[in-house]
Amino acid sequence: MSDFVEYEPGTPFPGVIGATVEESQPAWPAIPRPPEGAPNVVLFVLDDVGFAQLSPFGGLCEMPTLDRLSGRGLRYSNFHATALCSPTRACLLTGRNHHTVGMSSLAEMSLGYPGHNATAEPRYGFLPAILRQAGYNTFAVGKWHLASPSEWSAAGPYRTWPLGRGFERYYGFMSGDTDQWYPDLVQDNTAVDPPYGPEDGYHLNRDLADRAIGFIKDAHVAAPDKPFFLYYATGAGHAPHHVEGEWIERYRGCFDAGWDAYRQKVFAKQKAAGVVAQNAELSERDPDVTAWDELGEDARVMAARQMEVYAGFLTQTDHHFGRVLDFIESLGELDNTLVIAISDNGASAEGGPDGTFNEALFFNLVPERLEDNLERYELWGGIETFPHYSWGWTWAGNAPFRRWKRETYRGGVSEPCVISWPAGIGDQGGVRTQYAHAIDLAATILGCAGIDPPETVDGVKQEPLEGTSLRPTFDDPDAPEVHSVQYFEMNGHRSIYHSGWRAVCPFEAPSLAEARERGRPFRFTRITRALLDELDTEWELYDLRSDPSERVNLADSDPERLKEMIELWYSEAARYKVLPVASFADRVARRPQVGSHRKQLLFLPGAAPLPFTIAPRLTGRPHAITAEVTIPQDGPVEGILLAQGNRRVGFAFYLLDGHLHHVHNYVGLEWFTVSSPDRVPAGDHTLRFEFEPTGPPADLLAGKGVPARSKLYMDGALVAALDLPYSVAVLLGFYGITCGYDTAGAVDPARWNGPFRCTAGIRQAVLDISGDLTPDDAASVAALLAQQ
Repeated sequence: MSDFVEYEPGTPFPGVIGATVEESQPAWPAIPRPPEGAPNVVLFVLDDVGFAQLSPFGGLCEMPTLDRLSGRGLRYSNFHATALCSPTRACLLTGRNHHTVGMSSLAEMSLGYPGHNATAEPRYGFLPAILRQAGYNTFAVGKWHLASPSEWSAAGPYRTWPLGRGFERYYGFMSGDTDQWYPDLVQDNTAVDPPYGPEDGYHLNRDLADRAIGFIKDAHVAAPDKPFFLYYATGAGHAPHHVEGEWIERYRGCFDAGWDAYRQKVFAKQKAAGVVAQNAELSERDPDVTAWDELGEDARVMAARQMEVYAGFLTQTDHHFGRVLDFIESLGELDNTLVIAISDNGASAEGGPDGTFNEALFFNLVPERLEDNLERYELWGGIETFPHYSWGWTWAGNAPFRRWKRETYRGGVSEPCVISWPAGIGDQGGVRTQYAHAIDLAATILGCAGIDPPETVDGVKQEPLEGTSLRPTFDDPDAPEVHSVQYFEMNGHRSIYHSGWRAVCPFEAPSLAEARERGRPFRFTRITRALLDELDTEWELYDLRSDPSERVNLADSDPERLKEMIELWYSEAARYKVLPVASFADRVARRPQVGSHRKQLLFLPGAAPLPFTIAPRLTGRPHAITAEVTIPQDGPVEGILLAQGNRRVGFAFYLLDGHLHHVHNYVGLEWFTVSSPDRVPAGDHTLRFEFEPTGPPADLLAGKGVPARSKLYMDGALVAALDLPYSVAVLLGFYGITCGYDTAGAVDPARWNGPFRCTAGIRQAVLDISGDLTPDDAASVAALLAQQ
């Protein structure tokens, strides 16, 4: 009971105001306080982790922290999410479907329709804002990937950043992935450098755990009885699969039997653990996955190594998450901490059939090659790689289900989920089979905290939550299933669940091989009215009660039920703003920006990076960089003039040993560098680089973009040129453009590392995408080329 008279802000002052304090009675605006005994909440979100990978669900990746949580709580074996990261995170943090809040796909793939614009309106308040309003501290560490792409820059607005959505403190990365050794970090609303480097033991997982502990510690000292909400969204096991060697060594030889054997072994463990039904059967072999025994010896050796690294990455992640829980336990608060651990979608196939030492190959359409991977066998998982495993492990990692991330078969949307709360769960160690979805967790957390969904958040009237609380299942394994209908849609791939039945309409086809056969290549097929009508004749139907792994398509034997399911999907689609249905190819669209669209972009040294979401796409188009610099008298200068990317892909316009250079990093396979023959003399100079396409793409579907001429100018005079046989096809990097320094992880690690700050005085650098290039004499260019 408070010793003070308090009142809600906006209501009449209940005290007395007299002429003097002696004649007055005080009253105070009420301090938000949660219900007595409200638990701390930790929401731990893994990334791209499949149902069959974690040890609590029979997987062969050892997760002792999650095993411990499972023993002190419950495993939900029928839990679902969307098929991609941004949409699932939107569901988790709003308690509503992803289209409802405009996050239909990755934030960067937004479209100008209410269900697709990646900008949740204030009437869909986020969970941290609700909890903060109710008296919780709210912290977030790790991956965000929920900001509107036009709002990622230092110009804001920051309304879709973590602090704009209700978190009081944030430390992590804004985009879909980041280098675990050299991450692209933000603290609160400001870009920051990692506190130290990998040579001193840095890894992002260690850093995130340290920050989470620090947030909790700071608040506990100030107000030990105040509960907190920690949103802990690690980048693991999304690419890059980066981890220290000692964690990899734990798994040496463990996966030599291959992915077919992995599926069989894990499936038996899943049945023994009760996390799959006893009548379940493994899904059929995926048409895109080669049988392990049909691989060559080198391919098997390389693939086993990839899984050793991935497993080590997950176990190391679990270790650092365990450090956070150990700290909470040291405060005596773990028993009354509600811990929820899930994955955001199924295992990822972005490594392709062979796996890749550099995920940038996938995004730039460059085929992965076994020989490139074998050259980096000992380096896999280290600083020199940005790796992803073969999709054979993806398929195995989602057992017993079919397919994977991006697709709405169960392999893409059925996720591991552990809920632990010793003070509130009596049936510890149990398994729950009720249907559940990511949208249910916000209602579950509020129910456990004793907080009703508020009518307003930050003064804005709220729309209802769309999920339902799982709290009734905590102590009753037979509690009725209340979540009986759930639609799915992800970039054209559709499905719907209804009371034990599931209908699926794959797009572009049930496999990539079939998509090619049907003339619907992945990432290049747009959904026209005619194609949508055609797709609506290809829905599949499954009875999950007898066939949980979607093996037997009943579409032909039960057409009336299938028709009802399709109609239900369209009804749910209208209700939750799913339409129009859009594919990956449909999402290549212009978006509004903060500020005007510019043909010339001015950069100033030391400014925050210009995020890739609003930076111009430079691939395949003529462009120029002009830097106004002052070269000091005292010796050769070095450093970045303008750069984007890191060692996996990108460009840098820079000075080194007094010479002017430009490097075009072709997805970590080749570095095309043009250099001035002479040093730039002391004094004021105009330094310029031009990229001039010289023909059509060399082989776009193989990731080889336009051939081009790279040219360097000093004070208007051409000083060097180089012909590129091809260039990057799609993206020059997921990191922002920087002036005067490089982001962590060098564009050309053979030449520099770290920030590589410029020792020349940069007045400004201008990136010109107008297409206006300097006319040059072909003969002089040819002569210059001969010097390179």
